[in-house]
Amino acid sequence: MGVRLTTTSVVDDEKAGFWSEAVSRTLVPVEVRPLTGRPFDGLVESHRLGYVRISTLEADAARLSRTAALIARAPLGEPQVGVGVQVSGRAVLEQDGRLAEVPPGGLVVYDTARPYTVDHPERFRTHLFHLPRRLLGVPERDLRQASATTVGPEEGRGPVLLPFLGVLAASAHSYPAPVGDRLAGSVADLFSALIAQLSHARAAHEPGSPNEHLVSRVREYIDQHLGDPELSLQRIARAHHISVRYLHRLFEGQRVTVSRLIQRLRLDACARELARRDRAAPTVAAVAQRWGFVDPAHFSRAFRAAYGVPPREWRSLRSADAGRSGRQSFGEH
Repeated sequence: MGVRLTTTSVVDDEKAGFWSEAVSRTLVPVEVRPLTGRPFDGLVESHRLGYVRISTLEADAARLSRTAALIARAPLGEPQVGVGVQVSGRAVLEQDGRLAEVPPGGLVVYDTARPYTVDHPERFRTHLFHLPRRLLGVPERDLRQASATTVGPEEGRGPVLLPFLGVLAASAHSYPAPVGDRLAGSVADLFSALIAQLSHARAAHEPGSPNEHLVSRVREYIDQHLGDPELSLQRIARAHHISVRYLHRLFEGQRVTVSRLIQRLRLDACARELARRDRAAPTVAAVAQRWGFVDPAHFSRAFRAAYGVPPREWRSLRSADAGRSGRQSFGEH
């Protein structure tokens, strides 16, 4: 027997709360925050296929959060693995510090036993498949590596898996119990194979220590974009499909924060350029701007704090040192 709940007959002020409660009762407890200023509109439809619950959510732009507090309130609930198939609209899922951007036609894996958030920046429709984690028979490590990973309609198992899941979601209500049980077994086998594939692909992409490899990639990205004044923690995190919080955690063992690393590298680049002897040397302001400093006063203060003298004095001292060195060399010949 299926469930179908809609906000159509609910008063405007209670629509978001009603939908949040409907999702929480049907799937797992979540917090829902609408992202539009107009009255919220949403639909939840859910059916059982053996031990697999197949649900369709359709709603206006919203953020769904599965917080640690919500997980702690239901300690006896059996951990579930979720696979979301995005039918329309985009989704961005964050779990374990990783971001997965899910386009229409893509799918994403997540674990309901650990906190996650899903941002839907526009009206969306998605099919969610939940089944007990114990029935998949996959190691905890593999599941952690596969969570918050997107599979597109043309990637890996996507061309086979996505059409099958779409048909299954549309027809779940029509199968008799014996057929539903057998289909549930097939779904579990497919999801087990999917998680193993995603886990192995991630492990192959990040040999050795994943953290060290990722730190190296982040530092390379910073070097490549050092002169861009738009370089920010948010942009760096987005480029590496991780959250800003996880980016901070990566650098906890590096003895420097990401922001301080960027500033130090920029100041070092400015110092090297200002020390050059060149008749056509650019102004101090031009050098600062070239390396991402948009506020001259801030640049001057930061430079003095790092090198003990203002940037203009640094240039004069380096030029004087170079001049003396040149005269000594000339006198030696």
